[in-house]
Amino acid sequence: MNATTTERMRAWKGPTILTFGFRPFFFGAGIWATLAMVAWLLIWTGHLALPSAFDAVSWHAHEFLFGYLGAVIAGFLLTAVPNWTGRLPIVGWPLGLIAALWVAGRIAVAISGTLPPLAVAAIDLAFPLVFAAAIAREILAGRNWRNLGVLAMLGVFAASNGLYHWDALQGEFAAQGVGLRLGLGAALMMIALIGGRIIPSFTRNWLVKRGNGPLPVSPMQRFDRVAILVLLAALLAWTIWPDAPIAGAGLALAGVLHLVRLLRWQGHRTLAEPLVTVLHLGYLFLPLGALTVGAEMLAPGLVGTAAAQHFWMAGAIGMMTLAVMTRATLGHTGQSLSAGPATVAIYAALLVAVLARVAAGAWPAEAMLLHTVSGIMWIGAFGGFSLAYGRLLLRPPPKTA
Repeated sequence: MNATTTERMRAWKGPTILTFGFRPFFFGAGIWATLAMVAWLLIWTGHLALPSAFDAVSWHAHEFLFGYLGAVIAGFLLTAVPNWTGRLPIVGWPLGLIAALWVAGRIAVAISGTLPPLAVAAIDLAFPLVFAAAIAREILAGRNWRNLGVLAMLGVFAASNGLYHWDALQGEFAAQGVGLRLGLGAALMMIALIGGRIIPSFTRNWLVKRGNGPLPVSPMQRFDRVAILVLLAALLAWTIWPDAPIAGAGLALAGVLHLVRLLRWQGHRTLAEPLVTVLHLGYLFLPLGALTVGAEMLAPGLVGTAAAQHFWMAGAIGMMTLAVMTRATLGHTGQSLSAGPATVAIYAALLVAVLARVAAGAWPAEAMLLHTVSGIMWIGAFGGFSLAYGRLLLRPPPKTA
């Protein structure tokens, strides 16, 4: 499989960025996360008005959840699925077509005020539908039944984007609509499923090299399955009844279970290697978000709904995706799996961005300053990723024997 994959990549004589799925989508995700936040700060301070049919907050939420995250999911799965299935990766112009559909969606949503609503939805949804179809073909053809759950979450994620467009078309505040909650829930379930597989695995590999000591429990034990099912039920209840106390209690329970799950992976023993530690930190924001959103539902006024959700959106999704993008880029471009000073700096910048954004909800008097700090640190994190890792993503892959 690996030899054949390398042969296919070598046979491609076009742009280097189309030699593997992680290249266009990780680079595009980093650039878009940076530019979209610059635009958001300008919009928020009254210096920019996009010709979008979405209100400003809904555009911001959409482009992070479905724009940025959609690209990271594509880059990850287009790279991982060939390893899961033993089939050849999608490279060259077919990969370029999928990437072009993603770019077209970003443009269409940004200028949606000048286009018919159905045309905007069709353009934006073309990417997740084509991408999901490509991944489904690979998983089914490879008889990779173990990852049908990932495929299901991918389908829900695509459907939730359609619901988001529907919410906006109805004149509702889409940033707090069912489409956003469903899409966010699908993203969190992907973190619980895929993160629950790769985090203990990568941690175990690193700890074994370090010598003796307790190792992470094997993934997907009975406790893990219970924790995932409770999270799924709680997220479904939150999606349907976002103000119901029972949903808040369910999220709180899921938060406790996933904190325990995380502790079983021995993350405290990985501090010597930030490339591993950051995976645990990213996952930590999943239970923190569940506990905070649940608490906000049970006792409104703690930090506010939007700030609480940013433990998930900026924390769990932002930190986990940055962790995966840095690690996968290093690994697939022949670099040492170790975080250098630049990588540690972008992790630290993102951590400050998350904490400042949540703090803005807790201290409204300082919200202007904290929002600004959060946005600048976010730009520093993803702009830093684009600069530090762009050279790896854009240059030819290393030659192997």
